[in-house]
Amino acid sequence: MKKIFPFLLAAAALACNKQLDLPQDGRITLGEVFNDYDYTRGYLNSCYGFVPGPHVDRSSFTDEAQDCDDITANSRYRAWYAGDVTASSYGGQSSDGQPWQRLFEGIRKTNVFLSGIRSANIVATPEERNSWVAQAHALRGLYYFQLIKRYGGVPIFDKPLPIGYDFSKDRRAKFSEVVAFIVKECDSALMVPPGRPGFNWDIYENQYGIMTRAVAYAVKSQAMLYAASPLWNDGSYSWQDVANTTGEALGACLSNGYSLFSEVPDAAIAQNGYALYHFTTSNDMRTRDKETIYHVGGQMAMWQNAGLPSTPSMTKSGPNPTQEMIDRYEMANGEAPILGYSDADRLVPIVNPASGYDPQNPYTGRDPRFYASIWYNGAVRRLDQPAGKKIETFVGGTEGISEDNRRNTRTGYYIRKFNNWKSAQNANADGSVRLIRLAELYLNFAEAANQAVGPDAKVTVGAFSMSAREAVNAVRARAGMPAFPAGMNKEAFEKKYRNERAVELAFEEHRFFDVRRWKILQQTDQFVTGMRITKVNDVLSYQRFKFTARSSNEDRFLLYPLDQGEADKIRELTGVNWQNPGWNE
Repeated sequence: MKKIFPFLLAAAALACNKQLDLPQDGRITLGEVFNDYDYTRGYLNSCYGFVPGPHVDRSSFTDEAQDCDDITANSRYRAWYAGDVTASSYGGQSSDGQPWQRLFEGIRKTNVFLSGIRSANIVATPEERNSWVAQAHALRGLYYFQLIKRYGGVPIFDKPLPIGYDFSKDRRAKFSEVVAFIVKECDSALMVPPGRPGFNWDIYENQYGIMTRAVAYAVKSQAMLYAASPLWNDGSYSWQDVANTTGEALGACLSNGYSLFSEVPDAAIAQNGYALYHFTTSNDMRTRDKETIYHVGGQMAMWQNAGLPSTPSMTKSGPNPTQEMIDRYEMANGEAPILGYSDADRLVPIVNPASGYDPQNPYTGRDPRFYASIWYNGAVRRLDQPAGKKIETFVGGTEGISEDNRRNTRTGYYIRKFNNWKSAQNANADGSVRLIRLAELYLNFAEAANQAVGPDAKVTVGAFSMSAREAVNAVRARAGMPAFPAGMNKEAFEKKYRNERAVELAFEEHRFFDVRRWKILQQTDQFVTGMRITKVNDVLSYQRFKFTARSSNEDRFLLYPLDQGEADKIRELTGVNWQNPGWNE
């Protein structure tokens, strides 16, 4: 851990409604901060901004995608696939670096705020103070969840550390202990009644990214879901606990204006509402986007960094969807196209005869989310010209597969999700990954309810009553997919649910953490496959192929390592090795 340093409060960080009048050396005391209304509000503002923004690049660290830069010498993807990652190098190779220190910085700032606001001598109503306190509690809960889903159990700090603090007394709390703290934080925030000013459901003008009641509910649900999952389940949280908590969260959100994005776009703009949602900007007041619960990070330049080589000024194709990802998309009738594989290399699929899947026309009749998410051979390039140019991923085609050019796909596919087809004309047209959205809450509830009571039994929490199957079906209905059939057993539901989760949340970072908390990383990330298409006399032939096996599926990859320098410092201070399993150097 870092030692506490003097608070250097820059004017930019604390700016609210007036400029800070700083002494010449740039410092003010905390007493001065919490004796001034604007400085106090400004300090709360400075508590925000420490969550790593999710990004589509994370897909390349999962079985969702093989990155085009796997051919680039010394690239982070090449090192990751080879397992050539150490605790010292992890920060340069992970998609979000090493956020340990930054997240603890956010926690430190919320601790300072919560301590300072108690004695703040400012003119503010009790309602306004309570709203600020609730935001800080929710933020602290969010930061701790982002820590534990990466690193496992971490020390719990709930107050500012004094200068000269004895770090030798620190210990890593158990995962479930941190979850209990997160739940307490979210409950503390939710104790503040809504209203204006208050800890609200609504997001008012110029409050983009602020903590809301929906965030507190969602973070509590997420933390408990992880605690009950195989990687972390120590008996502290039952699936019934998770189902009840997530049901409460989902019911509260639905009762307060949240809903799945269901706008029907013009056919020349997007294929369906799912496609439109993922390149529609989340706005401040939820007048259009009522699905996003918390949005971190800006728009991605998909057209440039994960685009098509036929787009001018495009740099690279980025994460290229794997054949495993393609196989997850069901047929439009709700049947899985592939039941499994008859060989260990997953090159000989077992076709589901009930699905209508045709191996010679593999992209016909699929889940609408497939067309919203994947550029495939034969896809329409411009939606306003349906009879115009089609994507050519066959060998020799404009977007054809390549083994030595990072502008072309390595797998036979490109990511279309988040990519507005008009990007070539407008570099700011692409979308961004939401950190938390309502569809995830539906899916979290479905997972917990199935584990607790099975697919069809309802979980009732207050006025909320829903079954696991009904929750999944709500997500599928938005996508235009048939409902899960009634009467499935728990195991069959879990298998189909996990596939559904992978499809609905594709390329949104969830897969990376899901396969870890489910403890299936060794299977999913062992290797991936692609599709090579050849064209002779206008006849297309489809041949699956396997990439070199990955070494990033070892148990040590279940968790981030602590940066080795940080681990060494902690060992020196505490006498205990905090490094995660398998990462000691």
